[in-house]
Amino acid sequence: MNKKPIIGISGAYINHNKNSEGVYVHHDYHRSVAANGGIPIILPFINPDMSLETLPMCDGIILSGGEDVDPEFFKQDPHPHLGQVILERDLVELAIVEYAIKNNIPLFAICRGIQILNVALGGTLIQDIPSQVKDSIQHTQKIDRYRDSHWVNISKDSQLLKIIGSERIRVNSLHHQAIDTVASDLRIVAKSSDGIIEAVEYIKPATFMIGVQWHPESMASTSQAMNNLFAEFIKSSTKGSDS
Repeated sequence: MNKKPIIGISGAYINHNKNSEGVYVHHDYHRSVAANGGIPIILPFINPDMSLETLPMCDGIILSGGEDVDPEFFKQDPHPHLGQVILERDLVELAIVEYAIKNNIPLFAICRGIQILNVALGGTLIQDIPSQVKDSIQHTQKIDRYRDSHWVNISKDSQLLKIIGSERIRVNSLHHQAIDTVASDLRIVAKSSDGIIEAVEYIKPATFMIGVQWHPESMASTSQAMNNLFAEFIKSSTKGSDS
């Protein structure tokens, strides 16, 4: 009997008060994974070595949204509008990317995830879109996260288009950083009208390896196109769980 694939989701950080803080993942990630037949687990950022010990139990990996990426890892000084960074999380997720690529583990990189994927492979980031990109649109929306707020154009010859089914879609948007110089092992497959990179694909994939700048997990329950991303990701992860 086929078993459900285990999907490791990298954790962000939350602090309610001095007695309540720790690893956090928005429940939309859990729900989208479970709705498509996967078992979600949270991967805490303790240290890279311990993280790598947990990864063999995972059939697929999601790099979730959250804090800014420390510009140390793409050889820049911090911009005045750089937000919170967590060194431990950056180190863990950089190691996760290397492991996933080396072992052909399906990888779905979301929001911050697409950024850390790019940095791990040698790319750079825009540290603050509003102050660094002229005539940019609003990328940190002021409406609920499950609502779409702007258009994205998808490349014709992409895996993303085959999954989404449309060359132009509406997405939600909750970020102020984005890919600047794209890593050589990634190809750009979607952009917004102001030129911000909205999706990338690994150029030598043996499995699902896609990064998106928006939050499909929060639109998946009402958008078939967004749910398709999770369905395809879980399908790819199921191949590993059957072995």
